[in-house]
Amino acid sequence: MTAIAAPQTARKTFLTGLAIAIVGAVLFSTKAIVAKLIYRYPVDAVTLIAFRMLFSLPFFAAVALWQARVATPLTGAERFKIVLLGLIGYYVSSFLDFLGLQYITAGLERLILFLTPSFVLLISIVFLKKKITRLEWAALATSYMGTVLVFLHDARHGGSQVLLGAGFVLCSAVTYALYLLYSGEMVRRVGAMRLVAYAMCVSSAACILQFFLLRPVSTLVQPMAVYGLSMINAVFCTVLPVFLTMVAVARIGAGSASQAGMIGPVSTLFLGAVILDEPITGIQLAGTALVLSGIYLLSRKRA
Repeated sequence: MTAIAAPQTARKTFLTGLAIAIVGAVLFSTKAIVAKLIYRYPVDAVTLIAFRMLFSLPFFAAVALWQARVATPLTGAERFKIVLLGLIGYYVSSFLDFLGLQYITAGLERLILFLTPSFVLLISIVFLKKKITRLEWAALATSYMGTVLVFLHDARHGGSQVLLGAGFVLCSAVTYALYLLYSGEMVRRVGAMRLVAYAMCVSSAACILQFFLLRPVSTLVQPMAVYGLSMINAVFCTVLPVFLTMVAVARIGAGSASQAGMIGPVSTLFLGAVILDEPITGIQLAGTALVLSGIYLLSRKRA
């Protein structure tokens, strides 16, 4: 009886982790839509990310203080790695992403960030000597085909600065893959909530410091809509998905969590249609079906 129950429990844990990763990916993808709405006002990438982190910081600071009281002290090496992860994952990566969104559509941004799982797999194979299953490759390939179909027309009809914007977002994908992979190694040692809270406090401090170094204080005065959208960006597109993603990494690993992020481009497609009035074509619907098929293949993976 125990021998039968163990695989069932393991699979339930995996599917729960996969569902958490998907919800986190959808919320995280929404930041592209919110950013496009904020860019309708006189706001640049430096100011946008500063507002995002200003509104996010109280949540992460509260969790960090709680974790500092209940958890065992960190070693010097662990502190250094957390600072490094915070700077790479949610400072450098986020800044490059928002910088690129000034030049390309939300759809194309999702397409480029969709390369993150392939970077995670490549780094895992080359540097960590991990083996990737055929089912993971099949899930990745299927969803790649779907995403290419969904956003192919965006890539063809980009503006004159599309290459610049695409380059920024590509670098964002690489740095986020490094963060996701190495945070997966750290989360088992210090815990998901603790790692997220500390790393986000580091990145928030870096983003806010960057703002005050590069922009006058008067830039903080913005229309009320910017404050409202920034709050949405902070709470629903940053705080919640960050914690959800790290919980998913702890349950199912960095590779599976990153592949679950394939749902992101699909969610951006429908959110763009509803919020930004972008049309949905038959090709886009076909691509959506392929992406969802890739998610299903991933769910069939044995825990």
